[in-house]
This record gives sequence, C-alpha cells and structure tokens, in this order.
Amino acid sequence: MKEVREVFDYLKACPMFFLATVDSDQPRVRPFGAIDIFEEKLYIQTGNIKPVFKQMKANPKIEICASKGDGTWIRIEAEAIRDDRQEARQHMLDENPTLKNLYAADDGNCEVLYLKNAKVVISSFTAEPITFLF
Repeated sequence: MKEVREVFDYLKACPMFFLATVDSDQPRVRPFGAIDIFEEKLYIQTGNIKPVFKQMKANPKIEICASKGDGTWIRIEAEAIRDDRQEARQHMLDENPTLKNLYAADDGNCEVLYLKNAKVVISSFTAEPITFLF
C-alpha cells in the first residue's frame, strides 16, 4: 500500500517520532523510534511492562507526530491494535536490530501494534497539507 510506505519512509527519515496516548484524563507523550511494515500494515513496538502499553490497551486511540527538520511535519491519528503473533514481533526485531539488545520475540515482554483507521496529514509552511487514510 503506497500510503503506508510513504508514512514509513517519512518516519524513518526522522531521528525519532513522538507518540501520544491518554492516561485517564491526562495526555502522555514520549519518543519512539522503531517502525516496521509487516503484511502491508504499519507497526510500532514497545514492552508490555511499560505504561504506554497499558495506556494503549485501555484506549487504543493514539497520535504520532514527527518532523524531518525540513519545514514539514507529519501527524497520524490511529488506533494501535496489538498483534500477538511471534512472526510479527520477530519481523519488527529483524527490521530494527537495535531492539534485539532489549527484546526477543518470545520474551513475554515484546509487543507490536499495528495502526488501524489511520488519518495522516503531512503539513508544510509552504504548501497545502497532504491528507490520506489507511
């Protein structure tokens, strides 16, 4: 899917992206860096012992924001859906080898989540926003 690849490429060009969740009535934002495409879906990764995973489990609505530093930025509204398959976790680790220092596909902690019902807006100071859904 072209749109998923475009978002993946944009996020990979950023040193990190920021993921926002909701914790009760408080927004929470933190940096992320691992991203993957598996079975034509965009995936993120975290550990299930982290508050961010518990927040996404309680309320799967997230937002991601990043900038390449070139005057553009991306915002993604989506639902983060857990994929409990070992092959999805292994694919993430294979595509992001630095994660292998912290996680294993079968360690009971590694979690991967794909983005569902995503609305993506790529904005710029000099051009009209580009919007697409996947």
